Amino acid sequence: MSFINFVAREINCKIVYYGAGLGGKTTNLQYIFDQTLGKKGGKMISLATETDRTLFFDFLPLDLGTVRGFKTRFHLYTVPGQVFYDASRKLILRGVDGVIFVADSQEERMDANHEALENLYENLKEHGYDFMKIPYVLQLNKRDLPSALAVEELKKALLKKGESAFEAIAYKGVGVFETLKECGRLVLSELKTG
Repeated sequence: MSFINFVAREINCKIVYYGAGLGGKTTNLQYIFDQTLGKKGGKMISLATETDRTLFFDFLPLDLGTVRGFKTRFHLYTVPGQVFYDASRKLILRGVDGVIFVADSQEERMDANHEALENLYENLKEHGYDFMKIPYVLQLNKRDLPSALAVEELKKALLKKGESAFEAIAYKGVGVFETLKECGRLVLSELKTG
């Protein structure tokens, strides 16, 4: 849950990018970083495992507003893509305020998308979160690939609670900020009502 820094007058929120391996989670974060903090000499932290990595950086957007006079700072994380690293995934979800599920649009990756979604439900439940209540956005990534399924087919298979879904080509930046902005808006809305 959000951490309030009264001295700095900031509310720190945690958004986690979740999904199957090689679906575009890291590419989303890398693009956001490059377009924001990377231009100012900021740092992205990478926690590497043997075959996967978790990226982290905090992000202070100016256009998402304030909550009761407090600035909002977003800490953005990716989880390792492989279910093999489930302990890391669980740890990264602790204290989450919002989730962006990055789905790979390719037909051959649908089983991996479903497996990652099921893993997300289980891990949220283990931390005491109700998936139906947590701010959640679906991103349909890799829309430029020839094997990408139709958007309506993907939505039918992957939408779980009427969440917003964004088409994306993360390495080009298409849909990246739109997805983040919607998740941030949902998190702030939750903070204002809670």
